[in-house]
Amino acid sequence: MKTRPSIATRLRAMFSEAWGRDPTIFRAPGRVNLIGDHTDYNDGFVLPVALQYATWAAFSPRSDRTVRVRSLTMDETAEFDLDEADPRPRHDWTDYVRGLAFMLQSSGHRLVGVDILIDSDIPLGSGLSSSAAIEMATGFGLLSLAGATFDLDDLATAGQRTENIFIGVKSGIMDQYASCHGVRDHAMLLDCRDLVARFVPLATDSRFVIANSMVRHEHTASAYNSRRAECETGVATLSTVIPGVLALRDVSLAQLEANEHLLDPIVYRRCRHVVTENARVLCAADVLEAGDEERFGALMVQSHRSLRDDYEASCTELDLLVDTALTIDGVLGARMTGGGFGGCTINLVRDGAVERFSETIASEYEKSTGITPTIIIAEAGPGVGPEPAGIGTDR
Repeated sequence: MKTRPSIATRLRAMFSEAWGRDPTIFRAPGRVNLIGDHTDYNDGFVLPVALQYATWAAFSPRSDRTVRVRSLTMDETAEFDLDEADPRPRHDWTDYVRGLAFMLQSSGHRLVGVDILIDSDIPLGSGLSSSAAIEMATGFGLLSLAGATFDLDDLATAGQRTENIFIGVKSGIMDQYASCHGVRDHAMLLDCRDLVARFVPLATDSRFVIANSMVRHEHTASAYNSRRAECETGVATLSTVIPGVLALRDVSLAQLEANEHLLDPIVYRRCRHVVTENARVLCAADVLEAGDEERFGALMVQSHRSLRDDYEASCTELDLLVDTALTIDGVLGARMTGGGFGGCTINLVRDGAVERFSETIASEYEKSTGITPTIIIAEAGPGVGPEPAGIGTDR
């Protein structure tokens, strides 16, 4: 894996060699969600951290209206015209750049042609929001080179619209917002309706450790969209009997249980996950701030069971990682994280047990699946912006 201190320097050198100009470099992080999955598109609450792992994008302006973008990760180069009359998705990684550019222009920004060289140390397909990172890094760069005045909330919203409208995944705003507004050494309690964030210091006596299952099931996008549709069906029914319900965020568990008979059993379970998960997120932020790491770990386990049983967003590999983690001394909690159907788990591990946990979880998972997982300590880093001095460079 490329080390973070080399990426910006490498990008600058490769850009200058390929295109003969000295670029401007921007960075946007991936994210891991500590608790609160599938709540964001229900106007609910989430608790992510922006990671030190990030996407880096080197930019230089052109004299025409062409965007030429090369990804070192994908080893591919693509071009598109900013004045394309009817842009359609190409169903590859370039859609995150093309879609974001067109969404920015549709909101009134006049972009300029650019050359872009991209690299990343976020594991692809892991559920750590490599897509949001490329959207935010390229979006920040496109707007900056155009001399635009912009708000980070608007940039995050453009990224969400890219996925919802251009790509067709009905995701919420958590990933883009966390990538924009991350704060070092802090988690972010985000109200996804009002976009109001409260920053919570991370635990000091333990670490959040990511275990990447290295699998991503093909039905992810369709399953994600069907879960959202089931939640919307629940809201449509509940809003006829509960005043003021605009989203599942507005429904209490008591109200949901009182109206269970009105809902299809599957829709009821989907709604129950979201309603109970919102309550867990709010409680988790409070107990994390209070330093009650054991209580936080218990909430993580409850969250995973809800995602597994009520939302059916887990899979065999994620369940295996969670079940194995909970047998290891020093582990306070474990759960799947992100959209699910593959990707990663997040584990709360006491400081002195991190090395043993990493070795044991990797060994046991490989014995059962034949797959070697990647283990990452989730260090919280800053949000999107220009290349920070001393980060991503060996200056």
